[in-house]
Amino acid sequence: MIKVIGVVGATATGKSGLAVRLAKQLGGEIISGDSAQVYRGMDIGTAKISSAEQGGIPHHLIDILDIDTAFSAGMFAELGGAAAEDIASRGKLPIIAGGTGLYVDALTGANKLSPTADSDPAVRQQLMEKAQVEGAENLHAYLASIDPQAAAEIHPNNVKRVARAIEIYLVTGKTKTELNAEPTKNSRFSRCLIWLDCPDRRLIYDRINQRVDLMMEQGLEEEARRLWKQGLADTPTAGAAIGYKELFPYFNGMLDLKQCVENIKQATRNYAKRQITYFKRMEGAYPIDISLGKEEVFKLALAHCTQFLQE
Repeated sequence: MIKVIGVVGATATGKSGLAVRLAKQLGGEIISGDSAQVYRGMDIGTAKISSAEQGGIPHHLIDILDIDTAFSAGMFAELGGAAAEDIASRGKLPIIAGGTGLYVDALTGANKLSPTADSDPAVRQQLMEKAQVEGAENLHAYLASIDPQAAAEIHPNNVKRVARAIEIYLVTGKTKTELNAEPTKNSRFSRCLIWLDCPDRRLIYDRINQRVDLMMEQGLEEEARRLWKQGLADTPTAGAAIGYKELFPYFNGMLDLKQCVENIKQATRNYAKRQITYFKRMEGAYPIDISLGKEEVFKLALAHCTQFLQE
């Protein structure tokens, strides 16, 4: 089995920086486990790691898709798995860094995603809004185009079930019908998960608020507007990214910029709560309190990873 390190944690907990330090110490290369950093042009709003911050460590699965391309946990498992195998074949250690726990599970866990791990509230909300604007029949027709069997089993007026079936496909890359028929297989990876935890919620919320303010200073409004003009709001998955969709009402003249920025902060805080809930359930996740400081966090993480690699 291929040994893989996973560095997970909520937004603004310092995953990227820790992953780079571990890679330098352990001879690793990094696979981005972020659902939005795969998109070219989505830089500021995704806190995409810069070339300087990468510190010479190769990073994989960043800037590989245009915004109009759908991306899913299933696709990540395929592409990330191939990257991990390539890294290991060259004698390097694959290190996954990202806040999308579903992606890490998809790559390192059982090949079949669990029924509770194939959801994304942002995607679900987008689909429900689509039904309100375009009608239940159009949403059902969309489901029929990707999963005819599920569409035949679900009445068009049952919008929640229709949206749920579409959500499964957009999140996993596989239809509900395919997943139901797929046998569970053992993973070819053995993982060690470092979870950057933050029991003091005020600390993480303050970090999030400060990060959003910094993003605005760095030009998030201009980046989001450019992507919006390119059709970001109508894309299958990129348009659901937090930090962008909250600015659409401003571009449409429906809300002022200040309110939209506050909405980004609130949406990010809510997302962090969901991330933390997910990480608490991840099997084998080793929690490290980020309030201990960067050096202590690195020391504890390195010791845990070293023990794992020696087993």
